[in-house]
Amino acid sequence: MIKVAVVGAGHWGPNLIRNFHNKETSVVVRVADSSEDRLKMVTRRFPDVLVSREADPVFADASVEAVVIATPTSTHYALAKPALAAGKHVLVEKPITARASEGEELLALARKQGRVLMVGHVFVYNGAVRRVRRYLEEGQLGRVQYISMVRTNLGPIRMDVNAAWDLAAHDVSIANYWLGANAVSASALGGAWINNGVEDAVFATLRYPNQVLVNLHASWLNPRKARDVTVVGDQRMLTFDDMNMGEPIRIYDKHVTDERVRPAFVDTFASFRASVREGDITIPKVALGEPLKAECDHFLECIQNGQEPQSGGREGVAVVQVLEAISRSLHNAGREEEVH
Repeated sequence: MIKVAVVGAGHWGPNLIRNFHNKETSVVVRVADSSEDRLKMVTRRFPDVLVSREADPVFADASVEAVVIATPTSTHYALAKPALAAGKHVLVEKPITARASEGEELLALARKQGRVLMVGHVFVYNGAVRRVRRYLEEGQLGRVQYISMVRTNLGPIRMDVNAAWDLAAHDVSIANYWLGANAVSASALGGAWINNGVEDAVFATLRYPNQVLVNLHASWLNPRKARDVTVVGDQRMLTFDDMNMGEPIRIYDKHVTDERVRPAFVDTFASFRASVREGDITIPKVALGEPLKAECDHFLECIQNGQEPQSGGREGVAVVQVLEAISRSLHNAGREEEVH
């Protein structure tokens, strides 16, 4: 069994502890958190796990093979760097760091140390997201024209990062994964109504290679929890609703017909409809499972087999580069910014 330590026992940390403390492929031997109350909760639930207020004992423990970091974004670099330097494999929650340059440094350090560096972009391990990627690779939608992604809810409200860094980070990782490419540029507008300088809602448009547009709506100031994605191809269209556990994907056999077969002059609603293809709606059966378990299992497999993670350091840095471009655009009144 791989011996794991978890740094951060807050909102997401207990889920990571539960998955890694399976006592089959891995066991959690240490947990660190600055809150004494959280550590008491960990001790009650997992009495065999050592706890500490500081992370230094985790890095100094030679028995710890892997460190999982689930703390605020601003602390990721400061925790992941000494963990890698101590020879530990590292899984860090998204986004990998608050700056792309810091992520690049961690990536270089992981390669130097021969250790796995993985980022918790959990949607890459979602069964429905994987199925959509397969459809796109097979060309079932034709040429992708644009993707619309909505991720909203009422809270939780963050003070350390804005809605793009907190919420849209998921969608950027999904778009990169589906398109097999990184965004070229970003433009964005947002509003900060609750905490000055921290955008509660962000509306961003990303440009990808091959003239693909990706539009993002991220907000924690919305009455309805939504996880809606629409993929428009020139042959078919697809929707992905992460809130619909039974039927998350729908494929629409719809598209605008070729220009050459359109009527010369469209003067009625009926003739306009004739220029649009309306076909069947297909709802594929998708085995979802628990994405977080799949993510944790993949991290352990990468450690055992020495393979590159599907959401490794390079993929994590690519997401941060987009988030940085969005932030620059927000501060420049929506000006389109190059992703670099």
